[in-house]
Amino acid sequence: MMDVVSAYWPHVLAAISIVTGAVAIAHAAMTKEDVRSAAGWVGVILLSPILGAFVYLIAGVNRIRHTALASRRSARHALWQEFYGPAVPHHAVAECFSKQFLPMKQLGDTVTRFPLTAGNKIDILAAGDDAYRAIAKAIEDARHSIILETYIFDRDRIGLRIADLLIAAQARGVSVRVLIDSVGARYSVPSIVRYLRDREVRTETFNGKVITGLRLPYANLRTHRKIIVVDNEIAFTGGMNIREAFSQEFHGQTFARDTHFRITGPIVADLFFVAAEDWHFASGEKLAA
Repeated sequence: MMDVVSAYWPHVLAAISIVTGAVAIAHAAMTKEDVRSAAGWVGVILLSPILGAFVYLIAGVNRIRHTALASRRSARHALWQEFYGPAVPHHAVAECFSKQFLPMKQLGDTVTRFPLTAGNKIDILAAGDDAYRAIAKAIEDARHSIILETYIFDRDRIGLRIADLLIAAQARGVSVRVLIDSVGARYSVPSIVRYLRDREVRTETFNGKVITGLRLPYANLRTHRKIIVVDNEIAFTGGMNIREAFSQEFHGQTFARDTHFRITGPIVADLFFVAAEDWHFASGEKLAA
């Protein structure tokens, strides 16, 4: 055995160097939010085989971030337990469907950070007019809170209709938050952002200061999400932005086709957390569920 090790130790060392370096580089590239930091660690790992990976393990892994993510997951689980009951267990998936779906459940729970839940109801809104009517009704009935995140929010007839409902909700005491992508906000001139802000609706744009804020590497980091959560009870998501191009009322048979969804149940909490994280990124404000 010792003879084999003494004869092939350079090969073993090279294999260890390649494996540890590849793992460390992949971790740095996937977890570092700052491009310069990721590039720097990749350089250290490449230029110092084995030692560089060891240094990255000690000094480069953001354990505070991991702790924070674990804390957020625990908070979400507590919220689901209090309001919706436990997440769907593995054996329930196997019993209701088949064991072959267990890896899919595990993948979804891990990648999305939200466990599979039961008791959700999803209504398909196949046309823009259907979607905007349902959204308008939910905003009109809102009692406590509204968070709206979208890529495009045009200042056209549909946009102003939704904006005026948000303004009215804010006026009657509903907490309203509107997040529009900074690029999507410029699809119409003048922008709807100023219209909402002038009427005291808290409105932010997503990732706008890409040069003055030294965030140029993230200039193409846009939010294409379309999420509306009302009173943490009803949510809307899908493919439609807020613009009259999706409305047959204003565009006849040339209106744009897409699909939207009206959702109730435990998944509403998931959508709220996604929108709330983006709101915190843009505004610095943390929203309570």
